[in-house]
Amino acid sequence: MTTPARSRGHSRDDVVRAALHILDEHGLPDLTMRRLASALGVQPSALYWHFPNKQSMLAELSDRIVSRRSPDRTDEEWTARVATEAAALRDALLTYRDGAEVVSSTLAMGLGSTVAHDRLASAIAGGDFDDSTVDQAATAMLHFVLGHVFHEQQRMQYDSLGARPEPADGIEADASTPTTEFSFGIDLLVNGLLFSSQQAIDRS
Repeated sequence: MTTPARSRGHSRDDVVRAALHILDEHGLPDLTMRRLASALGVQPSALYWHFPNKQSMLAELSDRIVSRRSPDRTDEEWTARVATEAAALRDALLTYRDGAEVVSSTLAMGLGSTVAHDRLASAIAGGDFDDSTVDQAATAMLHFVLGHVFHEQQRMQYDSLGARPEPADGIEADASTPTTEFSFGIDLLVNGLLFSSQQAIDRS
């Protein structure tokens, strides 16, 4: 005897694509199993053929979001590769509404793949740092990217609702953009790595 999900012909990929559509259209708070089941024309219980719980489904969404590959540029200096990987991750998170929140909450629960961390680590490793430094630096950079994009997406939502107040009289609006702010943060982290490395050399 087949389950309702199978009888309707829905695959795991169908469920994920429908969930990503709801996420993009309505946001994470409205991505419920009931809404997802309704979009697929099945009972909520049918979804559990593919995912044991909502958290595991969100982990799959997280993996899909960060799986977008950055251009392979192995000929670049490691600092440029780090910037390329970080920018590609930011773009991937911005592709879907609340993308940063989905990925961040998934990683906080210890779910999902380590692909985002591993790509950053691979780029950082080009600087010939020890394994511990590479791992910690990749983690710090991943946290920065997630936090920056989460804040960026929150501002985008508030702007779309007209909920952000205008600057007070006499205060000029910030001329920086999310992209320049992001690039500055990545450069700051990379320069911190370079400085730390130079200090270690000077002490030896």
